[in-house]
Amino acid sequence: MSHHLDSPIARQDIRLDITDLYVFRGETGTVFVINVCHSIAGKVPAPGYHPEGMYEFKIDFNGDAVEDVTYRLTFDERDASGNQRFILRRIRGAQAVDPNAAGTLLAQGTTGEGVTTSGGVRIWAGKAGDPFWIEPDVLHAVGHAFQDGTTIDLNGWDAGKAKNLFADHTVYSIVLEVADSELLAGAGNNRQIGVWAVATLATDAGGWRSINRVGLPMIHPLFTQFNEDLGNRLNAGRPSDDFATYGEVVRRAIADVVSANGTAEDPEAYADLVARRFFPNILPYKVGTPAVFGFAEWNGRSLTDNAPDVMFSIAANTPVHLGIGKESVTSKPSRTFPYVPAAG
Repeated sequence: MSHHLDSPIARQDIRLDITDLYVFRGETGTVFVINVCHSIAGKVPAPGYHPEGMYEFKIDFNGDAVEDVTYRLTFDERDASGNQRFILRRIRGAQAVDPNAAGTLLAQGTTGEGVTTSGGVRIWAGKAGDPFWIEPDVLHAVGHAFQDGTTIDLNGWDAGKAKNLFADHTVYSIVLEVADSELLAGAGNNRQIGVWAVATLATDAGGWRSINRVGLPMIHPLFTQFNEDLGNRLNAGRPSDDFATYGEVVRRAIADVVSANGTAEDPEAYADLVARRFFPNILPYKVGTPAVFGFAEWNGRSLTDNAPDVMFSIAANTPVHLGIGKESVTSKPSRTFPYVPAAG
């Protein structure tokens, strides 16, 4: 799983469990996608989006791992038809970090219907197919290796029988497309932005609790499958604190696996380099360019990038293949807005 059901707190209400974050070039601008409420968790009394939650795309323009603009969505309760009204706001500058800042109202709409603003922002929310794929046997073998400090044990596994755990499953997507000019006003000539997403829940005390935070894919499958406390903690906090807070535990896990594989002369040095690449946990993207999440470069993430093979292999410093790819996804993404696969 990329971020599916990644911690005890996220599993308490899957409407706030962000499974994946994607950033890529769209028809009219830069597209940001998050998926929540995965059907693999079973039936949910009121599927969709939490009416007491906030869903936020955070964007850093200057590389300090602090958001400079936040796009925030909130949803009403489901109506008799199962639809939900939503509001999209933009919060800029120093207030972008403030969960209570009102910001600027950009759009209002209803799930299942796209909205386009006069400023070139497009927004869509609704049920969709899950574009992500994972092979469960490889997933669990990777999790055990990074928990136990061993090689990835796939003895007896037959790649020819590999299967996609998420085939035929659905999610609830949020798709936001922002005109490049709006992002470049902050990013400047280098066109570089850093992106992460957060789902938070209102507390009885009047504050907000972070339930899920996602930037790079596959961080949780690598390091928290069998360490749920770490899973909870990684979903809280701020990217700017990631390396100081979690760097050592991740560095240690990487070094132990690389040492067991015998694929680096200095496993400690390799682990330090990778841990510093993983943290802060932010997805980089150069505005206006094709997205590619690959071995040579992380530049956004398209709906068909093979994130598991990339992240597992980099962390282990040895090739790791799922035996499946984008062909295993039941419903395919579209080249036109809202881009996400249709729900089966």
